[in-house]
Amino acid sequence: MNRTLVIGDIHGGLRAVKQIFERANVTKNDTLIFLGDYVDGWSESPEIIDFLIQIKETHNCIFLRGNHDDLLLSWLEHKKDNPQWFNHGGKITMEKYSLLSNEDKKPHIDFLKLLENYYLDEENRLFIHAGFTNLNGVEYEYFPKMFYWERTLWENALSLDPRIEKDSPYYPKRFNLYKEIFIGHTPVTRIGKTTPINIANIWNVDTGAAFKGPLTILDINTKEYWQSDPLPELYPEENGRN
Repeated sequence: MNRTLVIGDIHGGLRAVKQIFERANVTKNDTLIFLGDYVDGWSESPEIIDFLIQIKETHNCIFLRGNHDDLLLSWLEHKKDNPQWFNHGGKITMEKYSLLSNEDKKPHIDFLKLLENYYLDEENRLFIHAGFTNLNGVEYEYFPKMFYWERTLWENALSLDPRIEKDSPYYPKRFNLYKEIFIGHTPVTRIGKTTPINIANIWNVDTGAAFKGPLTILDINTKEYWQSDPLPELYPEENGRN
């Protein structure tokens, strides 16, 4: 069986990735779409990138760019201090990468540079880390950084009155552009949830792995999903981004 599986924000939790791969019985026949934010939070950010580079050789993978991945790339290339990154999970990532040689860092830099801003499949399903702002769609976005920084797409979903019909002028125009939109970036733990949340045609698959939630892998066709243990249980000696 060929499945397409989407994976939420990992944030340095390699143990969780291995757990969901086992629980979902991931095989080489599956297409894997990673929504970004591979690093920052738990202690295995370099190990995560190594793992992703390895599975790229054996699986059909699509790797999207998250804001934390972009912050790491900027630091690796320019070594500029960024208090925002440092205080939001970057500290432990910086410490781990400081132990690596330039030779070991190079394939990671190359991997981060090649991340995609979004992916649109043949059925007009959009996969993107955060969202987009242009009402005509991702191809017309004026500010590409919005693909991995913006939150209004999810905020519009949360504030949508379920009584509003799709053809109503009050229905978010962005929603109607795509059959489904799969995002991460804003953890559903902010609204007290730990499972993927579907509102209208938006699916949020960030289930709070950076904090106290689990990591999630979701079959985009059946909507069946598998989760790791909560990350604090997998890394009891660490704080993550809590």
